[in-house]
Amino acid sequence: MQKFGEILGINHLGITVPSIKQATNFFKEAFGAKVAYLGIEKEDEPREGAKVEHQLGLSQGAKIIGQEMVVIGNGPGIELFEIESTKQQKPLGLEDLGINHFSIFVSDIEKALKNAVAAGAIALSSVHENSKYEDTPQNGSVYVKTPWGMLIEIQTIPNGYYYPDYSETKVWVPKESTN
Repeated sequence: MQKFGEILGINHLGITVPSIKQATNFFKEAFGAKVAYLGIEKEDEPREGAKVEHQLGLSQGAKIIGQEMVVIGNGPGIELFEIESTKQQKPLGLEDLGINHFSIFVSDIEKALKNAVAAGAIALSSVHENSKYEDTPQNGSVYVKTPWGMLIEIQTIPNGYYYPDYSETKVWVPKESTN
């Protein structure tokens, strides 16, 4: 048994969006996302109150009015939240503390970028080379902003990563989608 018990991996990322419908449509059109389930359906009451605020770290008076799990390819789930709150802030930029983006790993970066832009994303640049250890032949990366301003990196590394001598593990790489 490991020091931490059996750690299996990342299950999902949570993202608060201004509209679950808009976000779901964007992820479907841009990246072929599929809905796994709705955590809060239209007929459900919002999740709110002191208990929910305490459990989830919400500000007083915040209400979760929508919750949905979507999956892109065979990666972790993306849990979308629609929350009414007077304290909501804009999405983080790359220089801000906290989770500031996630990467969608693709086989055809130009096609993926075209689909993302057609779905409403704004490309910050053209496709460019990846960083050190990701810069193998035919690699590429481009950041896009979603319609609500969140950063997503679209990335391809068809010839894999290379690793320095001090590396303790290898980076997880998505395989062909099962969805």
